[in-house]
Amino acid sequence: MIDLKQRRAGVLLHVTSLPGPYGIGDFGPGAYQFVDWLVSAGQRIWQLLPMTPIGPGDSPYQSVSAFAGSPLMVALEPLVEAGWLAAPSLPEGGFDDGQVDYAKVVPWRMAQLRAAAEGFFAQATPAQRVGFEAWCVQRADWLDDYTVFMALETAHQGQPWWLWDEAARRRDLAMLEAVRLEHASEIAFWQFVQWCFDTQAAALKAYANTRDVAIMGDLPIFIAHHSVDCWARPDLYYLDEQCQPSVVAGVPPDDMGPDGQRWGNPLYRWERMAAENFAWWTARVRRALDHADVFRIDHFRGFAGYWEIPVACPTAQEGTWQRGPGKALFDAIATALGELPIVAEDLGLITPDVIELRDRCGFPGMKILQFAFGGDASHEFLPHNYGTATVVYTGTHDNETVRGWWHNATDDQRRFAGSYLAAGEHNIHWAMIRAACNSVAAQAVFPLQDVLGLDGSHRMNLPGTCGGNWRWRVRREMLGSEPTRLLGIMTAASGRGPFELLEQTASAVD
Repeated sequence: MIDLKQRRAGVLLHVTSLPGPYGIGDFGPGAYQFVDWLVSAGQRIWQLLPMTPIGPGDSPYQSVSAFAGSPLMVALEPLVEAGWLAAPSLPEGGFDDGQVDYAKVVPWRMAQLRAAAEGFFAQATPAQRVGFEAWCVQRADWLDDYTVFMALETAHQGQPWWLWDEAARRRDLAMLEAVRLEHASEIAFWQFVQWCFDTQAAALKAYANTRDVAIMGDLPIFIAHHSVDCWARPDLYYLDEQCQPSVVAGVPPDDMGPDGQRWGNPLYRWERMAAENFAWWTARVRRALDHADVFRIDHFRGFAGYWEIPVACPTAQEGTWQRGPGKALFDAIATALGELPIVAEDLGLITPDVIELRDRCGFPGMKILQFAFGGDASHEFLPHNYGTATVVYTGTHDNETVRGWWHNATDDQRRFAGSYLAAGEHNIHWAMIRAACNSVAAQAVFPLQDVLGLDGSHRMNLPGTCGGNWRWRVRREMLGSEPTRLLGIMTAASGRGPFELLEQTASAVD
């Protein structure tokens, strides 16, 4: 846990975007090298995106589990070093080091993990087996359902759970016991993968923490329909007799789109969760803190009030506002876990009840500099209007890069931004980073694409689309000395990093 009132700066980069030889970023050497790079640039936060398994559109926000870790992030080097996996041979043509080709990467890496699991169960030492079995017992509250679900998904050739046979769909107890016997090896494989994920994630977090770098995670508010969470506890969601959602999540029409956004996630029956003292949410937050010192909670406004869309409506136009669980949810979690290191993603249509909930919980909110130039000097996202309980971003994974934003901005927006920041096309990214650093916001975070001054072709995600997202990777040579030097200068000069970085540089950014 970190003190969210202490001035810090950090970089947003998902694990999958790290450099590495095996098609996608993971917890291997590239992750440790990135921590070292953060330190050299004076950064003390590494913000990640959700580390859960990817779902439709390769998105971690539509995951098969709210508790499991992504198999794709398991580094292969430790498995080779342990003797469980032979040194991998790359597929024909190798991998693209600039973007993730999921169609090529996923089957190849899963084959490597299956080979490693076979090696582990054949060769593991008694101490390794004891460690593995103890971990399985410690994580049984979510691991047991997850591994059975994955075994059943495999047995049903990847079909969604509501199309499984009746016994599997309804979780017949005799069927579950039979699955545990019949599919014991498949269940053991998924246990092994999650053990590797947890072990490697914990080691990386420990390394970052020893270097005074905090890990910031990301917790989506909703779960996917095709998920172990929905299958294991369908009573906690608005599902009909055919296990289909009767209402779904989204946001209403606004300036960003006349139809709003229809996300399609099933909605929680909050009254049933409240009757259990929000035990599922407490377990979920506890799990998030296994891997992070602090985490951003997605779509925070949904805890005050959420947009309920009838499932028959193809857009979000016909939804209605419903009351969320409010502070009672966070009180229950805090009673069980203590002080909550949460950053509230309070973007979008924010009403007074959302602000009241955020402030009563004591969570800092978010400001996005790219959004600041569509009005006048009173705009709440302009740095001179911030309070200290703020995390300021140049942009997020859902936004254009700063250079891409400048290219697409209106003339009025460019004129305002250029005047406010004393910048133009060539240095707009550094000007936004400097303004964020010099603001009173306690935390300032910048997507790596903005630190590197990359254009819009390098953005991570385009909301509302279901293809070509979550693919971007940084090439190792991009992390050169000049971006490191300039970021370190701005961080040090604004009191967010070691002041010694100023003494180590010959000149400031022009």
